[in-house]
Amino acid sequence: MSALTVSQDPDQNWDDLVRYWEGMEWPEGSKVEIIEGIITVSPAPASRHNVIAERIQRRLYSVMPEELGIFQTLAIAVPSRLGMLIPDLLVAPVRECAEADSHIPAALAELVVEVTSKSNAGHDRVSKPAAYAGAGIPLYLLVDRWAPGGPTATLYGEPKGDVYRVLRAVKFGDPIELPEPFGITLDTGEFPVD
Repeated sequence: MSALTVSQDPDQNWDDLVRYWEGMEWPEGSKVEIIEGIITVSPAPASRHNVIAERIQRRLYSVMPEELGIFQTLAIAVPSRLGMLIPDLLVAPVRECAEADSHIPAALAELVVEVTSKSNAGHDRVSKPAAYAGAGIPLYLLVDRWAPGGPTATLYGEPKGDVYRVLRAVKFGDPIELPEPFGITLDTGEFPVD
């Protein structure tokens, strides 16, 4: 993982960061995000990581309204947190996403899902939920394969400021329910464990 740090003027930083992020040639297959003003380049996720995202995506498609889509590589902008984040799964209106070039405002998202990797679990547990809550994203599902007490899935909701309330938390193997507009139960027993 590598990072680039920028100067202190927040307004100038955001415009410069976005221009730089959009204009650079990044290593193919890598995930490039701006997290709290730092450009972060991560390698492509491992296959178990992708299997978890695929299982969740498959379940979501069975219940989602037609106007919502699931996106895996679309960035969401959170300028207030100097963030350009690419969730593992993003549920947002298809129409607005189809009109976007490289990113959409985070406030359009209905649900974001992050599946931790060993190298970035801290971002998924701390920096990203603060940005997602601050943007008012109603639901954040963290699938934490590397949680200290063993793999867990935690659903966050009811954002206030930069903080979410924990709605449900389960160990892998237990079901976790997603509320409306999804209204489904995910079987975390389907998730591969490292």
